[in-house]
Parts: sequence; C-alpha cells; structure tokens
Amino acid sequence: MNFPIEVNNKTIIARKGETIYEALDRNGIRVPTLCHMPDLDPTGSCRMCVVEVEGKSNLITACSYPVEEWMKIKTHSPRVVNARKTNVELLLSNHPDDCLYCERNRNCELQSFAEQLNVRERRFIGKKNKYKSDPSGSSIVRDPAKCILCGRCVRTCDEIVGASTLGFIGRGNKTIIGPSFNKQLNLSSCITCGQCIIACPTGALHEKRHSPDLQNALHHKETHVVIQQSPTVAVSLAEEFGMKAGKDISGLINAALRKTGFDKVFDASFGADLYIMELAAEIEYRLKNNGVLPVFSSDCPAWIKYMEQWHPEIIPHVSVCKSPQQMLGAIITNHYTKTYHISTDNLYTVSSMPCTAKKFEAQREQMTHKGISDVDAVLTTRELAQFIRLNGIDLQQNDTEFADFPYHVRSSAGKLMAVAGGLTEALIRTLHFRMTGKDLPNPKITGLRNFKESKELVLKIGDFKLGFAAVSSIKHAALLIDEINKGRNDLHFIEVMACPGGCVGGGGQPILKDIGAIKARTKAIYETDDRDSIRVSYKNPAIVELYQNFLGEPFGGKSKELLHTSYKKREVPL
Repeated sequence: MNFPIEVNNKTIIARKGETIYEALDRNGIRVPTLCHMPDLDPTGSCRMCVVEVEGKSNLITACSYPVEEWMKIKTHSPRVVNARKTNVELLLSNHPDDCLYCERNRNCELQSFAEQLNVRERRFIGKKNKYKSDPSGSSIVRDPAKCILCGRCVRTCDEIVGASTLGFIGRGNKTIIGPSFNKQLNLSSCITCGQCIIACPTGALHEKRHSPDLQNALHHKETHVVIQQSPTVAVSLAEEFGMKAGKDISGLINAALRKTGFDKVFDASFGADLYIMELAAEIEYRLKNNGVLPVFSSDCPAWIKYMEQWHPEIIPHVSVCKSPQQMLGAIITNHYTKTYHISTDNLYTVSSMPCTAKKFEAQREQMTHKGISDVDAVLTTRELAQFIRLNGIDLQQNDTEFADFPYHVRSSAGKLMAVAGGLTEALIRTLHFRMTGKDLPNPKITGLRNFKESKELVLKIGDFKLGFAAVSSIKHAALLIDEINKGRNDLHFIEVMACPGGCVGGGGQPILKDIGAIKARTKAIYETDDRDSIRVSYKNPAIVELYQNFLGEPFGGKSKELLHTSYKKREVPL
C-alpha cells in the first residue's frame, strides 16, 4: 500500500511498513546515520538520523520509526541540524585528535559528518579515551580508543558473518567493544575475516600492515621479490583511485607493480586454476573410492579457522587442497626458483588479496617448510592502493601490461572464484570433464549466479547424481553442518565463503561508499567469463605444461607433497 507524506514541503510516496529512513532514502533524500545497517533491524542508537515530525514534541529517529500517512517531516531544519551537530561534538569530546596519523583519515564517517555539520570548535571537553591498541592478531589491529560504540562491528560479526567474536563490555561511560573479557584478539574466536573493518565507521579496526616489510625487501639488492595479483583485486582497486566500481584494471596494476620494483608479477588466477584441478581430482577420487563426503571447500582461510575452532568433527570432510594463494606460493618456491636458479633464501613472495584472513593463512605452520613460507607478505586491496601511492605511481598514466611468464595465463574459471558460487561453477566444469571426458555443454550455470547467501543445485555427471551447495557466510555454513550431522546425505560438495558475496566483498576490500559496488565487481567477473576464450582450468596451457613438466597428475605424489595440507582442532583460549 502506497500513500503520500510531506517532506520538506514536498510530497513523496511512502510504503506501508517502511521506516521514515527507508522512505526518504528510496526517494533520494539522505539523512546521516552511524548505526544503521541495511537489511538488519534498526537500533536508533546513534541518534544521527533524527528528523522533525509535525505533532511530535521530540525529534524522531528516522531509522526506527515507521512512516504514517500524511506525516509532515523536516529532515534538515535548524533544530535537526543542531541536534546532529551536538551528537557529533559529544562523540568528538573524548575521541583521539590524531586524524593525521589515523588509518581512516579522509575515509572516516565521523570526520565526514564533522565537516558536513561545520564542527570547527570544541564546545564539549571530555576525558580522552586512552585505551591501549591491540596489535596481537595476525590480521587485524583493534584500537578501542577510536571506537564510538555504534555497534556495527558487533552486529556484523554476529548477524551477518556468524562468528560472534565481538560484544559490548561494561556499563555506562565505561562501556567498550571487544572480545570476551576484553582480552586480546589472538586469544579470541576471531576468524580474521575483516568484515568488522568494513563495518567500522572510524579507525577503531584496521588490517595489520605488511607493506613496510615489503618496502624494505624491494630495496634490498640481493632479494628477488615477486607478487601474485588476485583477480578480485583487479576488479576492485579502481574504486581506491576514483574510477568506476567493477572496472577491471589488472593490466594497469601489472604495470604499476613493475614500476614499484617487483622482479615478477604473476596472475593469482593461475593459482585458482591449479586449485580447481586439484579439487576436482580429489572429489573424483573420493566419489570412486567411497571417500568421506560431502567435501567442504578449503580456499577461504576465515572459514577454515572457524571450522578448526568450532567444528573439528568435520575435518575429514574438508578438502586437503591448499588455497590458491598458498598453492601458487608453493609453486613459486619449489618450481620457479629451480627453473630460474634463484635461491629460496633470496626469494620474497607477496600476494595482493581482497582478504585480511590471508595474512593469518600465510603464517600458519602448515604453510611453512624448513623455515621457508609459501607466502611472505599479504597486501589487502586497501593496502595495495596505499603502497602504489607511497611509491609515487600514477596508476592511470600507465599502459596495460600482461603478467609474467610462466604463471601468466589463466582461464576465466579461475577468476570466477572471486564471487560466491563461482568456485562451484568452475569446479563443475572440470569435474564434468574428468568424469565424462567431455566438456560441459553449457559452462554457464545460472543457478549459481545470484546474490543469495545460500544456493543449491543437483547435476548428473557421468554415473553420479551430485548435489552442490554454495554459502557466503559462516552462519549458513553452520546450518549445513548441523543438517549433515543430523543425517543429511544429498550433498557432495559445499563451497563456503565467510564474506557476503564472496571474495568481492572481502574484509580487505575498499571501504564501501556504495553498496552497489559489490554487485558491480561481481558483474565484471561474470562478464569476463562470458567473453573469455579459455573458460575451463584444464585448457589453461600454462597449467597443462606445469603438470606435464613438473607436477605429474593432479592429486598425485608431487601435488600432494606441495599443494595439499592438513588441519587439526584449534583451541580457543576464551
């Protein structure tokens, strides 16, 4: 049911059941908010979205108050603007004055609102927050002094991701947000997905930077520095440089990275193709040899950490394949160095990823052999943008360049792993070929190309009727695990991504200014696949050559030695 309401002396159409905020937003009228989160129940806690409603003595929070027919609303009256300004001034009264040194300088919502509301003097003086920063985590740094208690990180961790690591601690003006008992992150159940960073409006949460170590390595004469560039970064980095969301700038990134001093720039999609080849061979082996089913994917390190902490009983179900990042890292360490006579002692391997959990994954003990790590440093998309600026590179002034031989060719299936459901789609293509000897007639699987957080389909492949599922949050994975533990047996492969939308919505991606950015990134990946000439991993000529000359057969002896790993129960101290 639609009905008219009056906003700022103009009539707009509202819908029954909407909040004032939703009606205003749908009609292109923006009111500020620090606590509101789309698709989640409103809390009205920040009071930034207040509006003036005729007949109401107090200001009304637009995010939590339902519209009523013929309401008369003022969204920016002097009374409303003064109230919002006072809210910001109160938040700033005990907030650290270190904008110049803050991770979120020029990308901070509190800073932006202070500018919009013309806050230019300190009217309220409070005792400054002096909480200590917590750098104990492998991927995320927590700075509670900058927290404004909006609760967005808590709700994201609990209601969107499903990890429930963060919560409100204490009461009154001693309230703080942190892990249980306000202990360090490395002692908590944090799965390092980084979605809390995306949700945070200030600099209270940010990734642990690896770029200083990289800068030192690049300027060490004896060190051979290589980088693998994620296909997800290629369709998201543009946003950090003011370009259109979803624009694929992989060629520009290759050129920029070479100018910063990298000896080689490889395409991480090659590692994704390698992962698909190994995963398909593993699943085929399990199907034909009565192995443990269903198989859970192993490419998302946040999901793997969650599984080890909370569901170690399904470890036998999890694929033994390393992630694409770690596979390519292992190939660089063991194949590239031997082929080009480079000492592993002088090798420094970097990856650019959309994910903070990849930092945690790179330092796992299973990813290190004889003191040599598969990957030495991981840069998030945000960190890569900062690194390019640090080195004075004008990204848009470069000509596009290809990745370096021998890990320069990729299939579009490898790029599909950037989106939720993309791994399953890529896997089905290769699995079908392995089990039938024929290409999948239509490689595009529309049932997996939607924005649902949980997708399922059934396909007949050879003699097997196989069930596939793809979920993009830990909470949906937990529901499937519960169903499987209760006896569900119609699924054979389950793809799990911790982040909504998959890696395109990863915790290391640009801070969202437009929620449509994730859809734009996803669209760019699918468009690449639809027009690409190599759409299956097993037709990647560089992959074929690697198996012929070095690895042998997928899921064979050499592959198991270099590309596979194991998992064990991980204790959570708190």
